[in-house]
Amino acid sequence: MIDGDLLASFLAFGECRNLTRAARMVGVSQPALFERLKRLADGIGEPLYARRGRELVLTEVGDRVLAFAREQRARHDELLADLRGTSAARQVVLAAGEGAYLYLLGPALEAVGRDPAIDLQLLTLGAPRTLEAVRSGRAHLGVAVVDLVPRGIDAVTLLETPLCVALPARHPAARARRVALADLRGSRWILPPEGQMHRDHVSRALARTGDAPAGVIEADGWPLMLGFVARGLGVAVVNGTCTPPRGAVLRPVPELGSVTYRLLTRRQAALSPEALAVAAAIRRTVR
Repeated sequence: MIDGDLLASFLAFGECRNLTRAARMVGVSQPALFERLKRLADGIGEPLYARRGRELVLTEVGDRVLAFAREQRARHDELLADLRGTSAARQVVLAAGEGAYLYLLGPALEAVGRDPAIDLQLLTLGAPRTLEAVRSGRAHLGVAVVDLVPRGIDAVTLLETPLCVALPARHPAARARRVALADLRGSRWILPPEGQMHRDHVSRALARTGDAPAGVIEADGWPLMLGFVARGLGVAVVNGTCTPPRGAVLRPVPELGSVTYRLLTRRQAALSPEALAVAAAIRRTVR
């Protein structure tokens, strides 16, 4: 069996990724904490973390051990609460992006919110960080747009939705049922900040048409992008799940393809009945 002190030390380190703070949390010196982490890694036979520049990051094995440590802590807390007769609503942590919460998960959140047995906690994270949160046990469930499901993650397809262009209602292309990128030649584009996958996807598609944007306005998140579109500042590409505000319309762009939202769980995770109930509500209500 894994030594409980070693596991508790790694749990503290895994949650803050800082040796000094983790040592303070556990109540030992930094050298003593480092030795505990080394003993745990030696016993498992795999490195648990690595240095990436100035940052300490967990390995894939480290993520799995951290998830296990979090499960053990939760079971410990539940046992003590049961023994003391103080059992309360069981916590379920869901990770998803802002757009998923606003345009996809509302009915599920309302349904779960009426269940007094579930203490639902929400993390607002992009797709890469949602995957990390599920893999490390920080979140019990995740919802994200994922093309390739990484190892260690189980995924259930919730919805496939086309990528659409959001247009001011008075834009000439708004009268069509679907739009080609060539129909938007000369438009100003509202795009996410540099480095985001969505911007890279749209930029590559525009490059294939040989048409450079007439201008770019940066906006982070669907609501801000749609708000700028509604004010006539430009056009934007968003997921088909979005609800356009007054003054804007969505039209599918077949050449941009579609995206798939998936419900994510950690493979072999022992989900509580409450987490399973949240997952069921999401599957039942997402359309």
